[in-house]
Amino acid sequence: NIKEILAANNHTFTVHADPNFPVDRIATRDPLGNEVFFTPHVNTFSIPSSPEIKPVRVEQEPASGRFDLSNGPAQKNIGILTSGGDAQGMNPCVRAVVRMAIARRCRPFFIYEGYQGLVDGGDKIKEATWSDVSGFLTLGGTMIGTARCKAFREIEGRRTGVYNLIKHGIDALVVIGGDGSLTGADRLRAEWPDHVAALEKTGRISKRDADKYRTLMIVGMVGSIDNDLASTDMTIGACSALERICESVDAILSTAMSHQRAFVVEVMGRHCGWLALNAAISTGADYLFIPEAPPKADWEESMCKTLKASRDAGKRTSLVIVAEGALDRNLNPIKPDYIKDILSTRLGYDTRVTILGHVQRGGAPAHFDRFLGTMQGAEAIEAILRATPDTPSPVIGMLENKITTQPLKEAIELTGQVAQAIEAKDFSRAMALRSVSFAKQLTSYKEIANFNPDSKMKLPEDKRLRIAILHAGAPAGGMNTATRSAVRLCINRGHTPLGVHNGFPGLMRGEISELDWLSVDGWTIAGGSKLGTNRDQPTPQLGAVAYQLQKHNVQALMVIGGFEAFTAVLDLARNRSQYPAFNIPMVLVPATVSNNVPGTEFSLGSDTASNVIVRSTDMIKQSASSNRRRVFVIEVQGGNCGFLAVMAGLSGGSTTVYTPEEGVDLTRLQRDITHLRTRYIKELGRSEGRVTLCNENASKIYSTEMIAKIYEAESGGFYGARTSVLGHLQQGGTPSPLDRCRANTMAVDSINWLQSRCWEAMEVPNEDNIRLPSDQLKRKYFPQVYSSSPDTAAVIGVLGSEVRFTPIKDLVAHTDFGRRVPRTIWWGASRQLVDILSGVGVDIENGGCTTEYKTCAIDLTADDLMRLYGQHRRLSKLNVNVP
Repeated sequence: NIKEILAANNHTFTVHADPNFPVDRIATRDPLGNEVFFTPHVNTFSIPSSPEIKPVRVEQEPASGRFDLSNGPAQKNIGILTSGGDAQGMNPCVRAVVRMAIARRCRPFFIYEGYQGLVDGGDKIKEATWSDVSGFLTLGGTMIGTARCKAFREIEGRRTGVYNLIKHGIDALVVIGGDGSLTGADRLRAEWPDHVAALEKTGRISKRDADKYRTLMIVGMVGSIDNDLASTDMTIGACSALERICESVDAILSTAMSHQRAFVVEVMGRHCGWLALNAAISTGADYLFIPEAPPKADWEESMCKTLKASRDAGKRTSLVIVAEGALDRNLNPIKPDYIKDILSTRLGYDTRVTILGHVQRGGAPAHFDRFLGTMQGAEAIEAILRATPDTPSPVIGMLENKITTQPLKEAIELTGQVAQAIEAKDFSRAMALRSVSFAKQLTSYKEIANFNPDSKMKLPEDKRLRIAILHAGAPAGGMNTATRSAVRLCINRGHTPLGVHNGFPGLMRGEISELDWLSVDGWTIAGGSKLGTNRDQPTPQLGAVAYQLQKHNVQALMVIGGFEAFTAVLDLARNRSQYPAFNIPMVLVPATVSNNVPGTEFSLGSDTASNVIVRSTDMIKQSASSNRRRVFVIEVQGGNCGFLAVMAGLSGGSTTVYTPEEGVDLTRLQRDITHLRTRYIKELGRSEGRVTLCNENASKIYSTEMIAKIYEAESGGFYGARTSVLGHLQQGGTPSPLDRCRANTMAVDSINWLQSRCWEAMEVPNEDNIRLPSDQLKRKYFPQVYSSSPDTAAVIGVLGSEVRFTPIKDLVAHTDFGRRVPRTIWWGASRQLVDILSGVGVDIENGGCTTEYKTCAIDLTADDLMRLYGQHRRLSKLNVNVP
């Protein structure tokens, strides 16, 4: 009967006589190529393979525009090395390079111990497989090693490296490291033809090999915790190092508070103050020293006066952040011990020094470094495949929140100019070579860092304002940080900051109080909402809202919140004609884990929530891996926006993600189940744990629980499925440093915008000789601040590295109010990478992929970089598409 069934279904099989039974054995293969035996023996666990049976391959027809799955030769043999100082995010980058190379039918090779491994050759160069990089996402440092190599600095050492590359058939090289490592790679490429000719002449390689390997393609990525590449907004490792610093300083502040101590903390940054500046903003430091902006000659006296003013105001601690490369204007180093002596002798403070050192390089990568390393790693492979022998060596970077490819030589030259400018005491040039946001951050930090009762920033009495701050919607990391920055800036300028407690219901009830300097001390690192927040709208009681605004003489309103805050501000703006009290400047600071507010690429809280999801995913995958045969379906928040699922899915190594934008159907589930079964069958006994992220609103029918049940029901017994709902964990906890920095930037810019708009609205034209309609009052009869212009109700947004104010009325056409999301998204390119890098649609054993991926990198030329860091400071190529 079995023979007849197999024959009827055109299955290839062979028949083998059994010496112990009169019944024949039958051998065949299932559609996945696994050997299947029919035997009269009971509980037979081992039967010799039948070489007569040839594998049954499942033919897959490649779709248009997708990667080729043919069994032709590999497109490229790509070596991967990490060099220089290690940085968190290098391993996720290596993982992405290896897996994207396999998906693109290339052969990836590990080169262990950086350039030293390139020179040593032998077992230091090894072909990498898909499973070799399993688990890399969660690991700090670099798993393929890095080492200093004196031999590579000599021409003979580089020639040996060329020989080892040719010996292994490698014709492209991906280098992840600092500017020195990338410079070495570009030099190797420039010398390559001479090395090949010399090796052929000495007989170390054949003419055939010399002809085949005439050129070498190089692609660089910057792994540096200092964030010191001039032509990129963020380097791999910088965000994680900032997290390590903030974790340490947050802990230090608690003991400093107990003893009323002063702490001087040194952080890394030889020629770049990015880490120190952002750490100072994120931790509420009192004073800061960075290489690009040395203090004035009398900085010791100025520092003591500044710190004393804060202590006199009631603050119990003092915190000074120092970059390791900090200098004075005469290029003399400023060291922590010297600062400690100043504070101890002049102020009598009990002062301690903490040098964080290499703890900044350690630990698991933060979400953003995993995301950045993964995106850049994938684009590195794309850059190699579209390059020609004449293409300049590119470095993959990030500008204006867009992945870029830039000429490596010019990018390194710009970076070197920073150190040269500092050495020449041209500090303005050094600042100009940093991003525009860097200079703005430094200016805003100096304004809000300390209490200045006699500040020169104090405005004339007639220019001082009463500014109300209100939280609306669900809590999100960064709300309190933004409030603190706004309050302190207001106080230093002479404005009166008013805290509205408990959202719009609190405003209706008049729960408004003046906030002072110390009342917001410590809010930088506080999660949730100190003012209190809820989702209630002002619409049912607009009259009560107007009454309280008028009663408390509120002249400007800052609302911090999510989509509920967006609709609330929109309602206030739409009802200005009915309620004169609404004719004041209003600004919305987006703060929601869902990241669904129109007019911005990032909302406060979205990075904090992504980090929570990624850390939770790491722990859940550890549990699943221990079992070897388990899949977790993890439900995440986001409403009708799949941002959290996609971002955390990419940086957490999810097998796939389910989002509202795509939905869930049986075809999709069948594809994912087939992939899971295939992998667990092939990895039997050595499988890794797997997770799938599911947005809470991905489907009205296929819930998280149902998806897990379908997974298990169709598993064939090869794996089990469980669920985990992260829930409100995503809204709590200490805000991430990235959210803290964004909160500070948005708050300071919002106060500046409100201030300028209020001053414009305070101008009273001469209307003595103007006859107005009988139903219209002259301007002089209205409140001091009065403006009905639609432009005075806006949303502040982070678009690329730029902060932009968009009138809220202009965002209506770009908003899907039914689904409560913007109509366009910027993170779509990340979605397909989730599937590709987890192996969905990839022929892992043979190479190739059926999942479509469209490169998202923007190619920049040397002229583009010169324009960007010259007088123009802008590039149309990098313009954002969000209104």
